[in-house]
Amino acid sequence: MYGYSIKKILIIIPVVIFCLVFMGCKGPKGPPQSGPPEVTVLKVSQEKITLTTELPGRVSAYRIAEVRPQVSGIIQKRLFTEGVDVKAGEVLYQIDPAPFQAALDNAKGALGRAEANLPAIKQRYDRYKELIVDKAVSQQEFDDVSAALKQAEADVSYWKAAVESARINLGYTKVTAPISGRIGKSNVTEGALVTANQPMALTTIQQIDPIYVDIPQSTTELADLRRRLEEGRIRYDGIEQKKIKLAFEDGRIYPQEGTMQFRDITVDPTTGSVIIRAIFPNKEARLLPGMFVRAIVKEGVNKDAILIPQEAVSRDPKGNPYVLVLDKEGKAQVRPIILDRAIGNRWLVQKGISVGDQVITEGIQRVRPGVPVKVSAPKEGGADQSVPGAEKRPSAKTN
Repeated sequence: MYGYSIKKILIIIPVVIFCLVFMGCKGPKGPPQSGPPEVTVLKVSQEKITLTTELPGRVSAYRIAEVRPQVSGIIQKRLFTEGVDVKAGEVLYQIDPAPFQAALDNAKGALGRAEANLPAIKQRYDRYKELIVDKAVSQQEFDDVSAALKQAEADVSYWKAAVESARINLGYTKVTAPISGRIGKSNVTEGALVTANQPMALTTIQQIDPIYVDIPQSTTELADLRRRLEEGRIRYDGIEQKKIKLAFEDGRIYPQEGTMQFRDITVDPTTGSVIIRAIFPNKEARLLPGMFVRAIVKEGVNKDAILIPQEAVSRDPKGNPYVLVLDKEGKAQVRPIILDRAIGNRWLVQKGISVGDQVITEGIQRVRPGVPVKVSAPKEGGADQSVPGAEKRPSAKTN
């Protein structure tokens, strides 16, 4: 029995080995060797773009008038509604006019008395002037009447000025709006005693149409802008250069463009920045004094800009940007580049690639430098419809 089992095993083993060898020869083979990786490339071209920078800004009123009394007295009436628009010259407060009316009447009476005395003295002077020629009166008498005439004329002039001053002070009892605009809350009520030129304003009027936006720009950014202008990388865009757009804190764009008024030359020592002042129409009062906004300021025009998709840019272990381009032999080569800023979903390239270069935009993960690739329908560089009209500058320049 034992010998029979050994014989059976010896017969089975060769059969198993044969089957394994046979199956190995006839079984499925490994995957075939793949061809060159397929990629999509972009043929680099130039285009004209307007470069902008986004800066913080603060809204301020076009004109501000703090209303103060010019005479002292008791407030009798407040003649306006708080928070409404008022016109220049509109009466806001009425100060008790009684003492000022009395002062005016007193000055008018004194003026009348001085004018009544003047004709008699003038006639006496004329007679003495004729008599002095014939020596009928002494020189002293003529000098006395001449002095009296001058005194009388001076009295008339003095009381005329007093009447005018009293009339002006009486007019000041009606406190009027110096400018047109939106009036704020009243700081006094009826019955309050106010004094001329007091430090506390009775109320404040602000003109907000048009309205100013003050935009601080760092001296570093200003120097960088001047350098790029001197190097010819950007150029002024004429009148359009002064156009400025606004964005609210929630990202909404203000519908009307503003105009740059001036760029200050004084640097704020605490922030190291200068102020750009722009003026905006504000008929609907959507911009309010003190509001914070984002200003989109035009830097200039780049007529020879080179833009590539952001997905085409890779970075080495040190963070330096590079792209893969095709050489004349159809092989992928590494090309270091210098980036200026992000514009929409593309990068503005400062240096590294030229017009006509073919930059790999898709299939980069399958490509190794120096290896031939298969190109599928190349794309032409140019305007990208997905790029918004207002290009944004990144917080830090990438080199």
